[in-house]
Amino acid sequence: MELNLPSGTPAYVARTQGATRGLVVIPDVWGLRPLFTDMCDTLAERTGWSVGTFEPFPGRDLPDEGDPDAGPRRFAALPGMSDRALLGDAVATAAETGCQHVGLIGFCMGGMYALKASSLERFDRIVAFYGMIHVPEAWKGPEQGEPLAALAARGHTAVMAILGSVDPATPPGHVRELRDLGIDVVEYVDADHGFVHDPSRPAHRREDAAAAWHQAITFLAG
Repeated sequence: MELNLPSGTPAYVARTQGATRGLVVIPDVWGLRPLFTDMCDTLAERTGWSVGTFEPFPGRDLPDEGDPDAGPRRFAALPGMSDRALLGDAVATAAETGCQHVGLIGFCMGGMYALKASSLERFDRIVAFYGMIHVPEAWKGPEQGEPLAALAARGHTAVMAILGSVDPATPPGHVRELRDLGIDVVEYVDADHGFVHDPSRPAHRREDAAAAWHQAITFLAG
């Protein structure tokens, strides 16, 4: 079901009657689109949870993926992102699931924000799919915090990072920093950035994606 959060941000929630667990999905840099609403429907059916997602760029006129200027314009918007606003919408989406116990997942840029959400008390279990471990230099802005600082302050939130071993967005030195903080890191050999969530990507690896989904759902279920 489509809805607007209290902030006015567009969101989508696949509610499951009698669900005792919720899940929030933070999209990648291309934002809220059928890939993610369909993902919510599929995950809700697979798990019996209520699953929601939301637009990470509300109120911004950004081009869609097919536009030749889409990449540069979307990446140029990232220094103006606000952790407080985006993570506030994640918490508001959790409320829309109607569940007390809520997990969180995110992909690429959304995976970075999933790591940042670990310092919040709202999400008990988090899976970041190839989320940036440090904010990339070109993305830094006054309202952007560092994922590692959030992870260091996470309290009892359980966090898993699912990564590809040849992903330039998560180099080995950064991955070691995750492990040093006690994060459960799962690396897929020879997998590149974005190998799980979007079958249309050249980097997609069908068997690894299926295994990664199984690991993520098992982890989120506790």
